[in-house]
Amino acid sequence: MIRPSHGMLHHVELWVPDLPRALASIGWLLESLGYSLFQDWDGGRSWQLGPTYLVVEQSPALTAGEHDRCRPGLNHLAFHVEDSSTVERMVDDATRHGWRLMFPERHPYAGGTQHYAAYLENDDGFEIELVALGSPEKT
Repeated sequence: MIRPSHGMLHHVELWVPDLPRALASIGWLLESLGYSLFQDWDGGRSWQLGPTYLVVEQSPALTAGEHDRCRPGLNHLAFHVEDSSTVERMVDDATRHGWRLMFPERHPYAGGTQHYAAYLENDDGFEIELVALGSPEKT
């Protein structure tokens, strides 16, 4: 295992309103990115990649029924992916796992001409960004 360095992200915990739906979308995403199932309990699961893990939990302490990425708090998570063809393959697969492409009219340069990425949103309003390593410049 990689030894974490000072300041490295330890974990992220997402509270979701519908665990089975979140497992179908977020679980698929994490496993597609190389994360492995780390923990599994009645109210949630976690996946780990190196020293970092991500928790998806349907907590009984939820105070709202949906996530709103435009309110204070988490807006989105961004993940590195191998290259632009991997971005496109994952976008194609994502629609079968509860995700929709955001900003399709500007895809894959919604983040700028030197930033090859896909922005996806699931049915619970969580946004993820898939960023190609070595993003090619738009010509």
